[in-house]
Amino acid sequence: MFRLWGKIFKDNRLLRDTVYEEESDDTRTHKVFRGLEGICYELDLGVPVWLDSTVLEFKRHDKTRFTQDNFIEQIDFDFLEIQVIEEG
Repeated sequence: MFRLWGKIFKDNRLLRDTVYEEESDDTRTHKVFRGLEGICYELDLGVPVWLDSTVLEFKRHDKTRFTQDNFIEQIDFDFLEIQVIEEG
């Protein structure tokens, strides 16, 4: 089971969250990309762009934040955070 937790924050407060779950034998990278798309669909957001800093942070901590710089459209929150909460 692979689980990815997506959270939207504004002014250091959690506004909304959702968990994406998947049970496939696909690569971790594909699961993360599909998970981000699923989270964004559930939260009614455009899918953010992965910047070099975002990729590095995710590789180090299994967690990263997407700010306005990562989104094409204007967002009404401070950041979207994703975090791997289960792998196996």
